[in-house]
Amino acid sequence: MEFFVSTASASRQRTDCAIVGVYDKGVLSAAAEDLDARIGGRIAKLVKRGDLRGKTGDALLLADLPGAPVERVIVLGLGNRSAFKRKQYRKALASALALLSKTGARDAISYLGLDEIADADAYTQARVAVEAVAASQYRIPDHKTSNKRPKPSLTKFGLAVASRGDKGQAERGLAHGEAIVSGMAFMRDLANQPANVCTPSYLARAAKNLAKDYKKLNVRVLNEAECKRLGMGSFLSVTNGSEEPAAFIVFEYYGAERSQAPVVLVGKAVTFDTGGISLKPPAAMDEMKFDMSGGASVFGTMKAVAELELPINVIGVVPACENMPSGRATKPGDIVKSMSGQTIEVLNTDAEGRLILCDAITYSRRFKPEVVIDLATLTGACVIALGNHLSGLFSNDDELAAELKAAGDRADDRAWHMPIGEEYGEQLKSNFADFANVAGREGGAITAACFLAKFTDGLRWAHLDIAGTAYQAGANKGSTGRPVPLLVDYLINKK
Repeated sequence: MEFFVSTASASRQRTDCAIVGVYDKGVLSAAAEDLDARIGGRIAKLVKRGDLRGKTGDALLLADLPGAPVERVIVLGLGNRSAFKRKQYRKALASALALLSKTGARDAISYLGLDEIADADAYTQARVAVEAVAASQYRIPDHKTSNKRPKPSLTKFGLAVASRGDKGQAERGLAHGEAIVSGMAFMRDLANQPANVCTPSYLARAAKNLAKDYKKLNVRVLNEAECKRLGMGSFLSVTNGSEEPAAFIVFEYYGAERSQAPVVLVGKAVTFDTGGISLKPPAAMDEMKFDMSGGASVFGTMKAVAELELPINVIGVVPACENMPSGRATKPGDIVKSMSGQTIEVLNTDAEGRLILCDAITYSRRFKPEVVIDLATLTGACVIALGNHLSGLFSNDDELAAELKAAGDRADDRAWHMPIGEEYGEQLKSNFADFANVAGREGGAITAACFLAKFTDGLRWAHLDIAGTAYQAGANKGSTGRPVPLLVDYLINKK
């Protein structure tokens, strides 16, 4: 897909399709009014007849426009003028693109942002437009032998800006948006694959192939023997029951002097989670192929960072394994020794994500990081607490938490700052080891974060629980690409 910025008016720009809006009570936007003069007042006539009232959700396609510079016009209802903000702008674009997909248009230009949007400048409008187009065109990599969906006709999408002064800002938004959606698509492609395809070895190969595309990106993959020599007893306890070998994947991106402390992203990549000996119930167990979404989001973020050639250093650490039951599998009550030297009583083998993350966090110390952020589909408790809309954000540093929350707000990939505290950590006490890996049902997302916090002394650390946001179930089952937008926004604005 090619994206571009246009400063030409709607009445002068040649395109297969122009996208304009009408506000509540039939008030034409400036672009709709300008274009209407070239197409014989057809939009105004629709308003006068009552066919178009400008209510949110209204959408009409006009064609057969002799003498006009455009072949088609999509007219959208934008609702109340003062209430038309970024959220409504994103929805309007989605409606336009859904209608556009039913045509043979190869290019289109949106004029929806020419009137001021209070919370979306030219940069934001451009970034949102790229994300909306990408969302409309993304196709799940399926394994069907029939009913293949045709590729979209649209190959070029433009954003109109009000003045030449806005052009540079909009072009920057397009560039950032393209990198974000590229990273999101990469994450989604990995996460949407079935677990018999996307194994730890598959992820290791995908990481090495990614590094071939970017000279500033290096990848190293540690095998189980190397992990054992490093003392990663906690990580290896999870993969004990699997026939698939684990892979500990490390990305290194250096966009600044190597002396500059990096941001380390740690992503949980359990490519399939049966629960181990603490076997999960069968309902919706197929969704446990998405339990590698934290790792996949690291892949996607590293791709976006490398595409943008950001002037910072970023490390990605992805412990990848399966959690399977077998005669070799870790049993409830077993005690394992983590890379940090601390011992853990495994009371529930289905609380495995924290067991692989803790060794990965310890490993990340060798990079002397400025910040460590871990990402995981960690707890069902977080879904109960926040639903499927916001990711859970935990941190031992309020300033870091505020930066991540602000990034999520800007990226429309929101997170909510959740508490951690000693009183929750006390629930992890064990009679037999330094602590247990679970602490009961109450406050489950918090106690999971408190478990991870036991490995973060001296680190500026944050944890994102993405169990409710990384994928969706039901008829639209699939990866969402979150939290790649949040992470890339944070890194773009890193000072």
